[in-house]
Amino acid sequence: MRRLLPFVCVVVVVDTALYSALTPLLPHFEETYHLSKGGVGALVAAYGLGVLAGAIPGGILAARRGARGAVLAGLVLVAAGSVGVAAAGSYWPLVAARAAQGFGSSLTWAGGLAWLALATPRERRGQTMGTAMGAAVFGALLGPVVGAAASLVGVRGTFAVVAGLEVVLVLVALGMEPSPAERQALGLIVAAVRDRDFLLGLWLMTVPALFFGTLNVLAPLALDHDGLGAVAIGAVWVVAAAIETVINPWLGRVSDRLGPARPARIALAGSTAVAVALAVSESAWVLVPLILLAAVAVGALYSPALTMLSHAADHVGLAQGLSFGVMNAAWAVGNAIGPAGGGGLAELTSDAVPYLMCAGICAFSAVMLRQPRERRVASDLGEI
Repeated sequence: MRRLLPFVCVVVVVDTALYSALTPLLPHFEETYHLSKGGVGALVAAYGLGVLAGAIPGGILAARRGARGAVLAGLVLVAAGSVGVAAAGSYWPLVAARAAQGFGSSLTWAGGLAWLALATPRERRGQTMGTAMGAAVFGALLGPVVGAAASLVGVRGTFAVVAGLEVVLVLVALGMEPSPAERQALGLIVAAVRDRDFLLGLWLMTVPALFFGTLNVLAPLALDHDGLGAVAIGAVWVVAAAIETVINPWLGRVSDRLGPARPARIALAGSTAVAVALAVSESAWVLVPLILLAAVAVGALYSPALTMLSHAADHVGLAQGLSFGVMNAAWAVGNAIGPAGGGGLAELTSDAVPYLMCAGICAFSAVMLRQPRERRVASDLGEI
């Protein structure tokens, strides 16, 4: 575990950095390729669609060939996608390269998180998952820096360096002890999705993907309209990601102690309020602090969701690799619908409409996490 946790953290740092690196570059691509908000949203959604396509294959690979095998395959695909971004000279090749990065990322996440779950006792799994999620958010912190750097020194050189880093990670993974395979029938996925806790965990991964997917399209364009450049926009996301990096390991420990439902419900209440505020705000001076508040409220959903999913997988007997593969699919659905749907809806109506829809989704989700269920989860944890 002393080597495994840092390695997985580095892998997810690189993955999420690649995902968020596009944020400061969106105004550049909008101008270069003459894109509408819907076109920008489709570009952002390409990564999520790639994750969705790789979700179940990644889970199957992690379960049947071992977590390390899935991580290795994912690293190779992310490297290839990064080369594609560096070489892309038009809109659709860029979209395809982003989708390839997402597909590879789906494999590394399924393999990496399964690797950690198998190596961690159940009673400490929330803290371990929170640490991994904190690392992932730290990657989201670095991503805008990568994007801002690319806007200054060039997209090709920046993403070529990223591809080289992926190759280094492949070499490191080859030197690590592989995890055992978790061979089982795929029919257990059907049994898992009938389990209420498992479904709630999946939903809690989808909600922040929807919210952040919408925010990551609309907010940079609004800030650019108010005169902020790529570096300034990147700085806003750096601060937001720094906040998430700090709170996620702590939320993992809270989930271990109290059960994941209580912190998730509080986060959903805060997310509802932030979404409503975003819907009525217009000035960058108001929008920037609201983005930071979204990092606190919406970002607080990830650690409880991961903990809930891992515990539910244990309960139904589902392989951790398959569990996190299905999780990737849930995240990808939200991350595809959020940018594409949010951008398209904003173009047809206004930015307020998709934000209000996010508020309604968060409020509905908070109602789903009712008190009786939380007492049962907390009681189960107390029996471990």
